[in-house]
Amino acid sequence: MKITLFTSNKNRHNYLINLFSNFCDELFVVQECGTIFPGIIPGRYPTSETMKNYFDKVNDAQTKLFGNSYVNKSSKNIKVLPMLSGDLNKCSLSFLSDFLKSDIYVVFGSSYIKGHLIDFLVEQKAINIHMGVSPYYRGTDCNFWALYDDNPHLVGATIHIMSKGLDSGSMLYHAMSNIKTNPFEYTMSTVKAAFHSIAERIKDKSIFEIEPIVQDKSKEVRYSKKIEFNEKVVKNYFTKNIDLNSKQFDKSLLKEPFFFNN
Repeated sequence: MKITLFTSNKNRHNYLINLFSNFCDELFVVQECGTIFPGIIPGRYPTSETMKNYFDKVNDAQTKLFGNSYVNKSSKNIKVLPMLSGDLNKCSLSFLSDFLKSDIYVVFGSSYIKGHLIDFLVEQKAINIHMGVSPYYRGTDCNFWALYDDNPHLVGATIHIMSKGLDSGSMLYHAMSNIKTNPFEYTMSTVKAAFHSIAERIKDKSIFEIEPIVQDKSKEVRYSKKIEFNEKVVKNYFTKNIDLNSKQFDKSLLKEPFFFNN
């Protein structure tokens, strides 16, 4: 089996690369690289002491769940095309041609894909890992907003078919976590739930047997935009007494949920 993965360069993204490489014949990785010091180095997020504090906690949780993951360059079945974050939509299909001959395409953590590439991926029924429980939370930083809104039962991941709209494709299933040590490890463990569930279901090919269902957008709680995640909101988040058990999972809200327990 050949897999193409569109992803980024933090520990969790490298972990997914290595996870896929363990079972596929060939893995083609388009890796968009950004700063590994959000909140300190200017980039997608504002820089300040508050944002540094927030992302320090994110990184601590990431290290605990994924370790210090590096792409296993000794693995002969991995081919990586690195580029700066935001460059992907400037690439022609011919430039990416060696990476567009796979059996399955997976997107996690890339920039918002547009143009001819999204047309290609939609045609190929590529799979997106959306960190948020659709259709309730769509957009960016969804699991942060679920906790901010006191909806810990809607923290998780949605594995769905790619579409041209952001996080709007037909859903295959949800991935959730029962690890509720603290908000940061809880949200990060849902990433691991998404990774292991999709790897397992690609490996045994059961993912091709799941019937996708169209998202009911009338159930949307919040559609979050990047600009809304700012210092003022994060400061307010730190004042909250977040109870991860305040609301229990209602499986009727989820599609074929996969739960991560350790």
